Amino acid sequence: MKLRLSQEDADFREEMRTFFTTQVPQDIRDTVAARRELSKDQVVRAQQTLNAAGLAVPGWPVEWGGKDWTPLQRHIWHEEMQLACVPLPLAFNASMIGPVIAQFGSQEMKERFLPATANLDIWWSQGFSEPDAGSDLASLRTSAVRDGDHYVVNGQKTWTTLGQYGDWIFTLVRTDPEAKKQAGISMLLIDMTSPGLTVRPIELIDGGHEVNEVFFEDVRVPAENLVGEENKGWDYAKFLLGNERVGVAPVGSTKRILAQAKEHAGDRLEQDPLLAARVAELENELLALELTALRVVADSADGKPHPASSVLKLRGTELQQDVTELVVDIAGPLSLASGAADGSDVPDWARVATPQYLNYRKASIYGGSNEVQRQIIAKTILGL
Repeated sequence: MKLRLSQEDADFREEMRTFFTTQVPQDIRDTVAARRELSKDQVVRAQQTLNAAGLAVPGWPVEWGGKDWTPLQRHIWHEEMQLACVPLPLAFNASMIGPVIAQFGSQEMKERFLPATANLDIWWSQGFSEPDAGSDLASLRTSAVRDGDHYVVNGQKTWTTLGQYGDWIFTLVRTDPEAKKQAGISMLLIDMTSPGLTVRPIELIDGGHEVNEVFFEDVRVPAENLVGEENKGWDYAKFLLGNERVGVAPVGSTKRILAQAKEHAGDRLEQDPLLAARVAELENELLALELTALRVVADSADGKPHPASSVLKLRGTELQQDVTELVVDIAGPLSLASGAADGSDVPDWARVATPQYLNYRKASIYGGSNEVQRQIIAKTILGL
């Protein structure tokens, strides 16, 4: 889709495009373009480059590094970054715990954590899901018992993405076991070097180490690390998850991968009308998704995401999966060569096709499963 931009917005887009394609280290952009896994160092360097230019957390309050941009400018920033193969700012920092601290944290907590969070001097992990509390997050059982100036935390979290890199973890804990499920939950910020905290890897179907289990055994957490009020954590979690869903469907990167798929298909698009029709349908669906993204950004107010963010999450993740499946089909038998060495005759894009396809099976689960999103859509949008 080509937006009809004012001269001011056209200049803004050119400014973003120039910065992303000239100032972000080329090795990082090359890794993203090749759909390879970024190292921790690359993620940190990318975000610190953005933050130095004031472009890491534009959605935050201006006093903490945000920008007084229009919704359209935020959309342009988001899309141009992805089209330029620049990794988005780490979601755990930029769109999850950062906005929560800015909205609900004490002044002391803001001063302590927000600058380091924006600059990725602290790598945050997310401690929400548990073995028996995934989609039904409110049934979590990790406990936090007040003991003087500390909370003592016991329990387990799972599917902690990139937890092996984490410095701190924002954690939902049960502080009132007698209250209704949602009413007894609080949010704590926990130093991951604390005695009694253990991180264990979970090996994924593609052979990667992306997610982890986190165990808490009598972990003592200073009471000053409580976000907001005790037993109000469910409100903060809903706020956080709403922000997560807005950014969980990266339109720009999906468009980029689809464009790459068309290049890989080459003349087959002319020779195979079914393949051409499949590509055209995906392009149309992405156009509709982009319009939805614009509506969500434009209608979000006071830091509260629009209910249509659930639509964006639902369709966005489905399209991510559809496009990665298309790449596998275009690669054909070559997609089975994911273990081939660098000297292989199999092109790099074909070798990563299947691991990427398998990895994106997660997309319809994280950020609230797509089944849960359908329930939210039914209640908040359709009024069913």
